[in-house]
Amino acid sequence: MEDTPGTVSCIDGSTFIVSDASGDVDASPASPVGLFAADTRFLSRWVLTVNGERLTALSVDDSRYYEVAFFVVPGGRVDYVEADVSAIRRRRIGPDLTESLTVFNYGEQDVDLDVRLEVAADFADIFDIKFDIRDKAGSYYTHLGPDELRLGYRRGTFQREVSVSASEPTTFDPRGLRFRPRVRSGQQWSTQLRVVMRALRPDGVDLRSAVRALRPDESTLPESVRAWVAAAPQLDTENTALQQVYQRSLVDLAALRFAPLSLGGATVPAAGLPWFMTLFGRDSLLTCLQTLPVTPSLTPPTLRILASLQGARTDDVLEEDPGRILHELRYGESAAFEEQPHSPYYGTVDASPLFVVLLDEYERWSGDAALVIELEQEARAALAWIDQYADLTSTGYVWYERRNRVTGLENQCWKDSWDSISYADGRLPGFPRATCEVQGYAYDAKIRGARLARTFWGDPALADRLEREAAALKDRFNRDFWIDDRGYYALALDRDGTPVDSLSSNIGHLLWSGIVPPERAGQVVEHLMSPALFSGWGVRTLAEGQRRYNPLGYHNGTVWPFDNSFIAWGLRRYGFAAEAGRIAEGIIDAAAYFQGRLPEAFGGFARDTTRYPVRYPTAGSPQAWSSGASMLLIRTMLGIDPHENHLAVDPVLPPGFRRIALLDIPGRWGKVDAFARHRPDHLPTDDTGHHLAPSLE
Repeated sequence: MEDTPGTVSCIDGSTFIVSDASGDVDASPASPVGLFAADTRFLSRWVLTVNGERLTALSVDDSRYYEVAFFVVPGGRVDYVEADVSAIRRRRIGPDLTESLTVFNYGEQDVDLDVRLEVAADFADIFDIKFDIRDKAGSYYTHLGPDELRLGYRRGTFQREVSVSASEPTTFDPRGLRFRPRVRSGQQWSTQLRVVMRALRPDGVDLRSAVRALRPDESTLPESVRAWVAAAPQLDTENTALQQVYQRSLVDLAALRFAPLSLGGATVPAAGLPWFMTLFGRDSLLTCLQTLPVTPSLTPPTLRILASLQGARTDDVLEEDPGRILHELRYGESAAFEEQPHSPYYGTVDASPLFVVLLDEYERWSGDAALVIELEQEARAALAWIDQYADLTSTGYVWYERRNRVTGLENQCWKDSWDSISYADGRLPGFPRATCEVQGYAYDAKIRGARLARTFWGDPALADRLEREAAALKDRFNRDFWIDDRGYYALALDRDGTPVDSLSSNIGHLLWSGIVPPERAGQVVEHLMSPALFSGWGVRTLAEGQRRYNPLGYHNGTVWPFDNSFIAWGLRRYGFAAEAGRIAEGIIDAAAYFQGRLPEAFGGFARDTTRYPVRYPTAGSPQAWSSGASMLLIRTMLGIDPHENHLAVDPVLPPGFRRIALLDIPGRWGKVDAFARHRPDHLPTDDTGHHLAPSLE
């Protein structure tokens, strides 16, 4: 998996290795390259030399996420290569790392080779790397055995080890291992390297051994991936970009699955490489929403693990409250010693309502009433959190202000960078803050919670109350957030209730939540599709003309595929099918420039300025909710929606898509197909010329 230019990745859930194009790892303290597991870098150096020379890659085969092959030759990069000696490094990631090295001698003479592998482990926590923290509080140790080199790090009860062994005779030293093979003319020499990572308890038990026990045997891994892809609906389309991004997204979602110990082998999606290879509440919930028509098996384990880790007490360091759904769960050193509050950390205000939204949407697709009943108490607690703990100003909104002043997140919405919430003139509002899209999620959660209470929990009184609260929230929101002279909703409310007047992509999320009255939807859509927000590739996170706008600003002008997929879904809900199609077409066109893998974000430059999407320099890739974006866009273009015990299909395809068929869509109806051809005039229109979508009632 080639990610940022010059790097290649192998991934198996939360275990991954990032190297250069020759397969070497030569990490600096602040670079996210190396071998990682459980938020710890187990290899910071893995450098191969032959006769003292580093190797140069002639080609790389990274067509499978869990393995990669490097064809390399000794010496530097030159225009003309004539090498008698060459090599192939075949790498495979699972719970551990295996790498086979084969050296070829195509010269006329036998050769004696000095094959050296330099090995080092800094055991850096992922947050050490992200924030360039170089001082380690623990101590390192090295053990040289007859059959292995073992490197370790210990800090109190926190202990991590990595061991390296080889199938061929070798000499170990504290800095690596050396082979001295004699390779006859026209022959080859091979060895198999194995790297085992251990997370040790004080009693010496390896916690990662349980992870290995939950994984299939490595020889069956390709079959498990094929089974995962085969179980998904088949996409049939003449649009090669859409076909490519759909297939790659399926494989990337397979790569990002990992099995938390508490789930007994069931898998959930990690958020993304390299910084977010763990469980995130918001990201996992939104990914499951996107992928329900394609990979619904991700949803039950995601809901179950989030329910099992739901807040049960008040803790200001972790920002935990009863009923609150976590933001992030980490396993590294900084979390173990509470230098980062991620054990788990609860500092997000959208995961709790989204938990209820996903539970309801999953039942609508699957008919799995048992899960709704199983998670009744957790869903009730999440709904109660909205009113009892999130309304910091007693005004009926979901607000946030971090209680952990040292390491907590300032912004606890999806745009969680420090400067992502600002006025149009660039000023930052005070705290607490209430962002607009979270109010939409809360409204949606109450509406959906009412359905669950009435239909499954036998509590019509709760259902009636939630519906009254949702109606009041909708009225209040449309009074306080609407900026009448500009025709759009404020990004947020300041602590005194002043609307934070930036024009942003957040208003698109209000459409899929349903909190926007129909008479205002047209104005919102006009802004979303205006040149200020719509780049031609997608909707920018912040509009041109806002003081903090920057087409390469993380949340202040870039285009996020996940963001756009939900905006398109909302446009379709309100009948703006053509506009939803323009977004889908732009995002899928952009994917073709990223070899079918949508990154976390890309530059917000106008399409007629660059003619290609500009890579965001530190974008995560692969990213779970970016992989899910194409699946929600396909759902949107096909207009598929569960309706009682059947699947409603009402397609509207943009001009670039002549035909789309999604075959064997799973759900409570069994498996059905959805098929569409481009017919721009097949739907009735309203008096503004917009296509009318079917009622969602």
